[in-house]
Amino acid sequence: MSTVLDPTTTAAAPSGRALPPSPRPRRLPRASTISVNGLLVVGCAYMVLPLLWLVFASTKNLEDLYSTSAMAFGEISLFENIGAVFAEGNGVFGLWMLNSILYAGVGAVLGALISVAAGYAFDKFSFPGKEKWYSFVLLGVLVPNTATVLPLYLLASNIGMTNNIWSVLIPALTNPFGVYLARVYSQAYVPGEVLEAARVDGAGPIRSFFSLGLPMIMPGFVTIALFQFVGIWNNFMLPLVMLSNEKLFPVSLGIFSWSSQAYAFPHFYPMVITGSMLSILPLLVAFIMLQRFWKSGLTAGSVK
Repeated sequence: MSTVLDPTTTAAAPSGRALPPSPRPRRLPRASTISVNGLLVVGCAYMVLPLLWLVFASTKNLEDLYSTSAMAFGEISLFENIGAVFAEGNGVFGLWMLNSILYAGVGAVLGALISVAAGYAFDKFSFPGKEKWYSFVLLGVLVPNTATVLPLYLLASNIGMTNNIWSVLIPALTNPFGVYLARVYSQAYVPGEVLEAARVDGAGPIRSFFSLGLPMIMPGFVTIALFQFVGIWNNFMLPLVMLSNEKLFPVSLGIFSWSSQAYAFPHFYPMVITGSMLSILPLLVAFIMLQRFWKSGLTAGSVK
């Protein structure tokens, strides 16, 4: 009777020692892996290449912008273009940067605090019509910000609040998406037992929120504040409609005003490019400084 040998078993050597198993053939990467990695490479290039072009173009004058390669440095230095940007209009670019820091900084902190308080209330409190009001908040998430610019302008013009800081700052304090995120973070970070123990000890709702709820939800607060900061910093339509005084412009609107003049005065093109590069530096600083809180906020609730 013949014996059928299993090909996966290890054959014995003549000396009695086992032979090492034969190496398995390498499998080619699956098509799904290649497609996913290809999409990631394309997405990375889509985000990184414009920034690289911005860095290279910031070292060029008007002639070099059209006569040199896109990914090549110009003949003049970056610091010369930066000096020209801050010297234009008696240093108005520095004022625009300060205005953007004011709008985005104050709006991010106060707006995130309002969103966290609202999300905390929707999660921990019970009141009539709670779910209906929360449904209106979710509907607000679906409405684009540009669709609310004209109604906000009409409301502000009726009460005489156009062309001032408050016309840009007050609308930035409301963020339906931040309220939604805050409720999710409150459910993940703030246990109800802790608040119940605080009530037994005599702490009221406001003290419980600021002493217990807000410190526990701090990663979510920082995450919402970062989203608010980026959204307000890049906001363009609302300042364009509300403001007419150049000294109140944020940096996005100020660069647009230079760009609109570049057709008649081409020397504005290098300043527009250099100013655009300088305008993203505060965003990079904010993300680097708050990266630890941002990462922990994004992973909230992933591990139970």
